[in-house]
This record gives sequence, structure tokens and C-alpha cells, in this order.
Amino acid sequence: MNEETANPEKHQSPYAGRWVALVRGRVIAQGGTPEQALRASLSSRYKEKPEIVFMPANFSLPPLINRIKNALPPEQEIYLVGGAVRDLLLSRLSPDLDFALPSNGISLARKVANTLDAHFMPLDDERDTGRVILTNEDGSHTFLDFATYRGANLEEDLRARDFTINAIALNLQGNTIVDPLDGAKDVLAKVIRACSPTSLSDDPVRILRAVRQAAAFGFKIDKPTREWMKQSADQLGRISAERLRDEVFKILQGPRADASIRALEMLGVLQYLMPELLKMKGVEQSLPHIHDVWTHTLSVLDYLNQVISGLRVGYDAEKTNDMFTGLLGLRLGRFREQIAAHFANSLNVDRSHRSLLFFAALYHDVCKPETKTLDETGRIRFFDHDMQGAEVAAERARSFNLSNDEVERIHAIVKHHMRIHFFGSRLLADKQTPSRKAIYRFFRDSGKAGIDLILLGLADLRGASANELTLETWTAYLDIARILLENYWERPEEVVTPPRLLDGRDLITELNLKPGPVIGQLLETIRENQAAGKIENREQALSFAHEWLKENPDGIRNT
Repeated sequence: MNEETANPEKHQSPYAGRWVALVRGRVIAQGGTPEQALRASLSSRYKEKPEIVFMPANFSLPPLINRIKNALPPEQEIYLVGGAVRDLLLSRLSPDLDFALPSNGISLARKVANTLDAHFMPLDDERDTGRVILTNEDGSHTFLDFATYRGANLEEDLRARDFTINAIALNLQGNTIVDPLDGAKDVLAKVIRACSPTSLSDDPVRILRAVRQAAAFGFKIDKPTREWMKQSADQLGRISAERLRDEVFKILQGPRADASIRALEMLGVLQYLMPELLKMKGVEQSLPHIHDVWTHTLSVLDYLNQVISGLRVGYDAEKTNDMFTGLLGLRLGRFREQIAAHFANSLNVDRSHRSLLFFAALYHDVCKPETKTLDETGRIRFFDHDMQGAEVAAERARSFNLSNDEVERIHAIVKHHMRIHFFGSRLLADKQTPSRKAIYRFFRDSGKAGIDLILLGLADLRGASANELTLETWTAYLDIARILLENYWERPEEVVTPPRLLDGRDLITELNLKPGPVIGQLLETIRENQAAGKIENREQALSFAHEWLKENPDGIRNT
């Protein structure tokens, strides 16, 4: 290596967080540990005795670390390990902190919890791992895990981890880095490298984690690691559904979900994870679609990210280079806060609402292969692909052990995703906007999933036509979205959820009816006409009910 002067001000960055060997004040070698630096120096300067020193890393520790250090017994051997150290090197703040120590992980965690006035729970008795749960001012939580070494010592623990970027430790006593696998070097090079040839086969869920972290950090996975990922993909079947689910939803929550899913397909992983998705590959579609079903699906994930980003709070629509995103912000920007609140309302504390929508987007056309037909003009059709796809998506969601609420939401999104296109087609062809009754029915059938459907519909349109999309079509869809959102958030009691003027007992008493299905049918018809503006009070509702029964003596709804 080239010799450098060890000037902390001028030459700190190349060696930050690493051990260096100095001869007469010049750096002659470096390493992740003192031993590595010494061995490297002896290979080139074996006759000289170097000075081994640690070069301070270019990061400042979060205040929480100092609070934890103050809660520890004096001279306690303990290291911050894993992703938290990687994030410090990337100038990121990790939401969770993992600590490794020689013994007594559970008892030390309990002591820290008591000192910090936090919650404690034993996490793994066999591995002597305890968890401290801190509640932050905003109601969120920070998790501190204290685990004994997985191996005889710290270095064995680090070498047994997944990737070198996660196999770095920070000694809390001296704020020095321990890096036996040159993970810090890989962080700087933006490379994900397995700790060993067996890292992926030891725990195949790491295959998904590698793809997720590559997308999250903008890193590349090195070639040997990619080969080990392919070789270990068929072992995913021995991983619990819950662990697979958690990684899948973290991928969908993260940046470039489309690229991550494509990577999983190219690595041969999807056939062991979500095989039904592969049937979409190569399935052709008629215009306005310009891609096959699989490529279209990945494109929808990309555009869905753009749509959500373009409507986030603080986004400046005038600064975008994309004309369609600019129009999106100008037409729908006033709903930014409501959309943010919608996504903040998760159906499960372990998974974000955003990731749930992306899962539905991934499955929205999953049954196009089975439903593909040609009409008399040669045009490709996919009748009922939405209905059948909803069942397939729900089945996969259940296999991942999602909650009933999550399964129902995914089912509703996939089942109704074509309704936005119906509204858009009518506006473009007939200049007809959705009626008040149509808006009511849309939200009656979809509920809160209606907001998800609107966003997915916009992404679906862009994913279908891509650069061939016209401003006329995009503007029409934005008008549909605006009308639906206005009614949902600004006129809910008028159109979306009109107040109930009568109940079943009223109909039985006032109209001398017997209990039965006709009661519910009549109540729903009254609400539809309330939404349409034809019924405004109780008297009008009763009058309407009398007339409806005359026209429908057998209780058969006339639509």
C-alpha cells in the first residue's frame, strides 16, 4: 500500500474507524483489528517494529449511547454490534441497538431497563438475550437487545454474522472499532459481502435481507455472495412463514421495491417464496399496455412509489422534472396531510400501511395469465382477473400469517382495482364524471381501501402506458382522483357515509313489514338515494320506502 502521513486532520477519512500501523509517523498498513494491522505491516516492513494505533471514526455517538454507558457496571465488557455500527458509519441513526457481551445478557438488560425506567423482557433464554424497550416522546419505541457472544469470543460472534457490513463492533469502553472482516471497508465501497461461504445456507432468510439492504443503502452485492444466494434459495422452505413475511414486507416498505422484486426473480428466489407471481412473465397485453404483465407489475411498483412520494407532505411539485408528477401535486396536493394520516394508520404494529399497499400492487394482476382470452377483433382480454386475483392474493397473505384486517384490505384492493379505470374510461369517452351514487357505491364497497385504490389506479395507469401516456388521459384520471378524494374527505356525510335516517325497526313499524332480507335491501337503497341527494330527511325516506315497495312488491331490488 502507499505510505501516508498519519495526520488526523488531513488523512482521517481513509482510515476512520480502523487500526493503522505507523513507522516514523507514516501509515504503512491498516486493518479492522490491531492484529490485522500488525500482520499487514510485517508483510512489507518485517524488520521494523510499527506502532499500532486506532484512528477515530468520523461519527458522533447518539446521546442514548451515553445513557446506556452510564447504566452499565464499571469496566463492563460490551460492544455495540451489527446494523447500528454500520448506520453510524453511514451517518444514519438506527432505530434499534444490539449489544454483545461475554455473559449475563438478560440480567444486564434488566439492570439497564431499571436504570432507564424502561420496559424489560427476556428475549431468548437459550442465548441469554434480553430486550429493553424505550418509549420515545412521539410514542414510538427503541429496542435495545443485549446478547451473549455467539461463539467463544467477540470475533467468533462477528464472523458468524450475515454480511461484513453488519459484522463490525464498537467497544463502548474505548469507542474503538473491531472489524475482523473489513466491513468498514465494504461500507465505504458500498458492497454487500457475505461473512463466509456458508452465511447464506446457515440462514437462508439472509438472501432476502441482502436484497433489502442493497436497495436501502444503494449498495451492490458482490459476485460470490450472489452465487451463494442462488445456491441457497431452495432452502427457504425450512424458514418460518413469519420470518419470510417480515423480510418481504420490509422490502416492499423500502426504496426501489420494484428493483428488489426483480432481483429476487433473477436470483431464482421467487419460485420458493411467491411462485404464483412467475406466471405473469411473458404474458402479452393489448394497448394501452406496452409491457407484458410481469414487467408492467414491476413498473406499477415503481410508479406507485413516485405517486406516494409526489403527494408526501413537504414535496414541492414545482421542482420536479417529471411533468406528470408535477400535475399530480398541483391537482391533488391539498390532500397531502390526509394521505399522510391514512398511511400512518397501520393495520398492524409490525407492518406499515405502505408495504400492505405495495403487496396488493404486486398481486393486482396475478390472475391475468389464467383469464387471458382473445375477442373477435383479436384484442386480448382478462375478464374477472380482478376477482380471481383477490382470492390468490388473500391466500398468499394468509400463508404469511397476516392479520384478518390485513387480508381483507389486500383482498379489497385487488378485487376493486379496475373501478378507477372504469371511471376514467367513461370520463374520456363520454365526458361523464362519477355520479354521487357511483361515488357512494365505490366507498361502500372498498371502505378505507378506497384511498389505496385511487393511488394504485394512478400508478397502474402510468405503468400501463409509461412514456406513451397522454396528458389528456392523465388529467382525466387526476380529475377522477380529485372528485373521489373531495367527497371522501370534504363531503363525507353528504355522499360517502350519509347519516342513517331510518333503522330496521322503523321500517317494520311504519310500513308493517316482517323481518327479512328486504329490510336491509331497502335501508341500503335509501342510503344510496341520500348520497345521490334525492332524500334529505326522515319523512322523505319513509315516502321513498312506500313508493319503492309499490314498485317492488316482492322485495326485488330494481337497479
